[in-house]
Amino acid sequence: MLLAEYSPILVFLVVAALLSRVILGGSRLAGPARPDAEKLSAYECGFNPFDDARSRFDIRFYLVAILFIVFDLEASFLFPWGLTLSSQGELGYRTMLDFLVELVIGFIYVWKVGALEWE
Repeated sequence: MLLAEYSPILVFLVVAALLSRVILGGSRLAGPARPDAEKLSAYECGFNPFDDARSRFDIRFYLVAILFIVFDLEASFLFPWGLTLSSQGELGYRTMLDFLVELVIGFIYVWKVGALEWE
């Protein structure tokens, strides 16, 4: 009984594994590697890399990335809430309003601290 419920997932995983093997094998056979100077040169930026790949980054890059993720998650919470707003009732409305107020307070704090300033 339990196996019958999970058999579509098992079939999906087997088909995905086989298909990935076929695609990888086909690309290996159809496209042999022929490296030359042009293929090994810098891509689109116009100059060769001059630093080590393990060099330190400014902490602001990470801060901006984290802020982007936070505000992007906010949008992902707002969309389903907006779609089901008519069936949420008063509690759902107040809960999301509380969430938005906390998010705006956090945004104001980040703005006042200067985390959005780029020097």
